Amino acid sequence: MDKTLPSLAAAVAGIEDGMTVMIGGFGGSGAPIELIHALIDRFIATGHPKDLTVVNNNAGNGHVGLAALIEQGMVRRLICSFPRSADPVVFTERYLAGQIELELVPQGTLAERIRAGGAGIPAFYTPTSFGTDLAAGKPVEVFEGRPYVRERWLKADYALVKAHLGDRLGNLTYRMAARNFNPLMCMAARVTIAQVSRIVEPGGIDPESVITPGIFVQGVVAVPDPAQEEDLNRAKAVYPKVQA
Repeated sequence: MDKTLPSLAAAVAGIEDGMTVMIGGFGGSGAPIELIHALIDRFIATGHPKDLTVVNNNAGNGHVGLAALIEQGMVRRLICSFPRSADPVVFTERYLAGQIELELVPQGTLAERIRAGGAGIPAFYTPTSFGTDLAAGKPVEVFEGRPYVRERWLKADYALVKAHLGDRLGNLTYRMAARNFNPLMCMAARVTIAQVSRIVEPGGIDPESVITPGIFVQGVVAVPDPAQEEDLNRAKAVYPKVQA
C-alpha cells in the first residue's frame, strides 16, 4: 500500500511511446513542472517516450514545462482549451509547421469530458460549441427545444499532477487554485503520479481535507520546493539548459 516513489525518474519510467498523458495545471498553477522535466530527461537519455497525446488546459509557455516537452518533439497531439496563452511560441511554431496536431475543446467541456472519463460515462450532451466548427461531425440532439452537441469522455494512460500534501497511501490535498484540473485527471487515468511538496504518514491529513482519495493515485513523489512556471519564464529559463 506504500505508494511513495524514490525519484522523479522512477515516477515517469512507465510512460511509453504513443500513450495519452493528462498533465494537470491551469497555466502554471498546479502544473507538475518537475515531473514534466523528468520525462524530458528520460527522452534525452533514451529517445523515449515520443508520439504522446497530451491533455492539458493550455499549450505551455516559454521554454519550460509543457512547452519544453513540445519543443523536444515528444508530443504528437495536444488536446487543450487555450493554445494561445501568455507565450505559446513553441506550440505556435510547431503547429504552423504541421509538426503537432491540435484538438481544441472549450474549457468547461474539457473538464466535463475528463470528469466523465473518471466516472465511467462514455458520452454526454452540452450546448457549448453548437453551430461552430468545433461541433462539426458530432451528433446533435434537441432537448426542451435547444440543440445539444454530444461529446465523448476523455481517459488517459497516465496523469501527472501536482498536489500540496500526500500521504504514503496516495491521499492528496491541493493548495488553493492548484486544485483545478488535477483531481479530475487523477480519476480519468489508468495510472496517476502525483508530485507533492511533502509526504506525511497515513492519518497526517485530516480525512475531511482529502480532495483526491488514494484509490485514484498509484504513485507519490516528494518535490519539497517545486518550481513555478511563471517564475521560470520571468527568469527566461530554458529546459533542458543545453538543448538536445
